Amino acid sequence: MEEPAEVRLGRGQRLVEVTREDLELYGVEELEARLEVLEAEITRTRTFIERKRAGRAAADALFRL
Repeated sequence: MEEPAEVRLGRGQRLVEVTREDLELYGVEELEARLEVLEAEITRTRTFIERKRAGRAAADALFRL
């Protein structure tokens, strides 16, 4: 008997699922903890954006010579 194939989620699919979650089911403490996690993810994402911009700027500077 064959095992079912692993379901592969598309890029960002988990984020979409999180944003559609019913927040009514959570208590205040759980919502505050959720905010902490989301704020940490925002910081992490901004850090990666800045790294990518810096890398792009360095590449642009190198190839302008």
